[in-house]
Amino acid sequence: MKKIILSAIFCAFATFAFAQDAFQGQAFGEGVKKGGEITADKVDATLGKGNKADMKVVGEVVSVCKKKGCFMNLKMSNGETMRVEFKDYAFFMPKDIEGRKVVIDGFAERKTTSVEDLKHYAEDQKKSAEEIAKITQPKKEIIFEAKGVVLLDK
Repeated sequence: MKKIILSAIFCAFATFAFAQDAFQGQAFGEGVKKGGEITADKVDATLGKGNKADMKVVGEVVSVCKKKGCFMNLKMSNGETMRVEFKDYAFFMPKDIEGRKVVIDGFAERKTTSVEDLKHYAEDQKKSAEEIAKITQPKKEIIFEAKGVVLLDK
């Protein structure tokens, strides 16, 4: 009987201890463990002069691919957005999460996105033909490749 009680106490303690290490919400991919996260508006400064860095970022979703949920855009303080793609196309996000907060874990990288790709992303977001026609120049932007995402509880 003593062993059963001790086992139950240990299990309860272990469950509580591990629960403190994770964000509360729906996890996708590898999920995200707590610690070292920055806000989306600090990604550019954290990259500094480098082109790629491993980081965890908390941000607000402003749009999601309406076709499959295969990418999302996070709001940045400079009025721009940061596109978040998912490592190895291994998971997708719900298409109705605009305005929700997420935590992402992976690599931020400075890239130039071609006009062709920008138009493709605009089509996936169900933008109008007029909006798509206005895309005529490649865009230098920060792209995030997430290996894990947590859609935070409201």
